[in-house]
Amino acid sequence: MSDWTAADAPDLSGKTVVVTGANSGLGFEATRMFAEKGAHVVMACRSLDRGEDAMADIRDSVPAASLTLSELDLADLDSVRRFADEFAAEHGSLHVLCNNAGVMAIPRRETAQGFETQFGVNHLGHFALSARLFPTLRDTPGETRLVTMSSGLHERGRMDFDDLQGERDYDEWDAYAQSKLSNLLFAFELDRRLTAAGIDDVLSVGAHPGYAATNLQFRGPEASGSTLRYWMSKLGNAIFAQSAEMGALPLLYAATSPAVESGEYVGPQGLFGMRGNPGIAEPNDRARDPETAARLWDVSEELTDTRFRLA
Repeated sequence: MSDWTAADAPDLSGKTVVVTGANSGLGFEATRMFAEKGAHVVMACRSLDRGEDAMADIRDSVPAASLTLSELDLADLDSVRRFADEFAAEHGSLHVLCNNAGVMAIPRRETAQGFETQFGVNHLGHFALSARLFPTLRDTPGETRLVTMSSGLHERGRMDFDDLQGERDYDEWDAYAQSKLSNLLFAFELDRRLTAAGIDDVLSVGAHPGYAATNLQFRGPEASGSTLRYWMSKLGNAIFAQSAEMGALPLLYAATSPAVESGEYVGPQGLFGMRGNPGIAEPNDRARDPETAARLWDVSEELTDTRFRLA
């Protein structure tokens, strides 16, 4: 059983880290942990007001925290482009990109470009962001990492390439599971492409938080107006979930531990992978399927009009 905690993370002084969804939940806790270790953290948040509040809260506990707040709406590829352009103009290096933000089990909606929101935000937005930030990640001296947060529910996921956007048949949990499977297919395909390109100082790692108590569980019930689902989520968080701080440890471990290798998957090592300290986990076989991953990569480049240039 792993006993790794945030105290075991190495010193990150001089490192630059981007965390999407940094204003709440796992992103907030991870940002605080990175800051405690001396990293400069770029907080990529959809709401600048909530981001400002989060920055103030982090500085209450980490007075020396080095933080920058930048607007990023993953549901709008124009926002992704602006964020990436601003980052490149303002920062000369990127040591860790944490693809963390997401939405879960919401009624069918569409992004600014007309994608189903869960697939659009959880996968396509992060795919485009990763492609645009990759040159900086690649050119930063020393080892750098790209960590993509998934979920244990990726095991429920199936890639329906004939109806990726859920236009004919939409189930909010199936759509979420597909988006989380997409996260891992992307993380592992990027690792394969890095190896093929001879790039050994950029690591692509997948991770999942287990069952962590965050506001993510309430967004679906609130969006659908389901009081029953809201209170079931609240009860589940109270009885079964671990804290958001514990849920953020796999992200921190994947981003910093020297024991982690590219192409690995990190998650809690306790009860059914739902709680506990982080270590190496095993995804299902669908997440490791190279043919599905290559097809998703091509589709993602086409849909986002973004080319992932490794060289």
